[in-house]
Amino acid sequence: MKIPVKDKYRLRDKIDLVLRVNYSSSLFAVLFGAICFFFLDIKEIIPITCLGFACINVLNTLFYKLHKNILLTYNITSMLSMVGAILVTLCSGGIQSPFIFVLAIIVFAGYVTTKIYGHFYLIINLVVLAILFLYDLGDFRILENVIPENSKKWFAFISSVFAVYLLGGVFGKNLLKAHHKLYKSRKEILERINEKETLLKEVHHRVKNNLQTVSSLLSLQSRSIADDKISGIIKSSQNRVVSMAMVHEMLYKRDDYLSKIELKPYIKELCEYLVRSVKGSTDSVKMHMDIEDNKLSIDTVIPLGLIINETITNALKYGITEDDKGEITISLKKLPDNRYELYLGDNGKGYSHNFDPKNSKSLGLKLIYNLTRQLRGTIARDMSKKGTYYRIEFEEIIEEFNSVD
Repeated sequence: MKIPVKDKYRLRDKIDLVLRVNYSSSLFAVLFGAICFFFLDIKEIIPITCLGFACINVLNTLFYKLHKNILLTYNITSMLSMVGAILVTLCSGGIQSPFIFVLAIIVFAGYVTTKIYGHFYLIINLVVLAILFLYDLGDFRILENVIPENSKKWFAFISSVFAVYLLGGVFGKNLLKAHHKLYKSRKEILERINEKETLLKEVHHRVKNNLQTVSSLLSLQSRSIADDKISGIIKSSQNRVVSMAMVHEMLYKRDDYLSKIELKPYIKELCEYLVRSVKGSTDSVKMHMDIEDNKLSIDTVIPLGLIINETITNALKYGITEDDKGEITISLKKLPDNRYELYLGDNGKGYSHNFDPKNSKSLGLKLIYNLTRQLRGTIARDMSKKGTYYRIEFEEIIEEFNSVD
């Protein structure tokens, strides 16, 4: 499975952050232990703990190159830090030790990695603090305070500096660096997305213009032909081209959902165009529309628009005569299981009951049935009403586009 580009950037930044922090914390642990040993006269446990943490943590970080599991590396480091911090805290005053703030840094490191690990180490450290408090209340001592009386203030100062520097100088600095890298990467990705969206809109604009040019050529051709039958065939082809051009025009005009088309305005505009195209400027044809606010893919809307084009054109040409005040009904609603129902027709003359559309030589009817199959749908005539009505069930078609990396 391919990892999305933005996730790759985040993962790489987290890996770099963990590795940098591991090396830095190991170095400062050695420095802290050396200061305690040589300058504060602390010879027991604390310097050994710092040195042991540094050595094991460096080895843990180097082993990452072998197993490539950054969460394993991080969790080993966190556990080492926790054990080391607890030991130093117990040997430097318990709950009153200034070194106790290092435990808070471990929690912070957890939240930097993931929210789950942050919660996990927060709970553990709260439990540790409660145990340290109860330990200080009791008389039993596992480890005694090894800080000499004359070094306590210096130890408190150096512990505070160590904690602040770890939080700000190590975690803060590296986290800020990772944030800047992530921001820069995100900005570059957004710029590429905007470029692609602009290009896609331009493609829809050019396709629409080309289809309109074809429509204009067909219109000119139909006017120059004296044979009404041939002229009508060319005019029908022009309407089919226009129904497709409208889809690309709507996609070009929208600022969002570049691959989705709102059905309500599209069907309304298409029907109004067909009435003008076939009947001219007339109010003799009434349109009854009941269309839910749905957005469908271009791969669905183009064949759907052609089905509506053929049905309405047939209704206007053959169902509703010149003298009749006809009615055209179109409804479209969503069904369960991500399917849709299109109900459309007219109250015109209609077909005889024994008429079989599948055996008809009409190109329009053949298109209606073939396009319904393309939409993985079913079509049935409603024989209960006067005229010609179809009930079509279909599903949204989304053709996958696999880019070449």
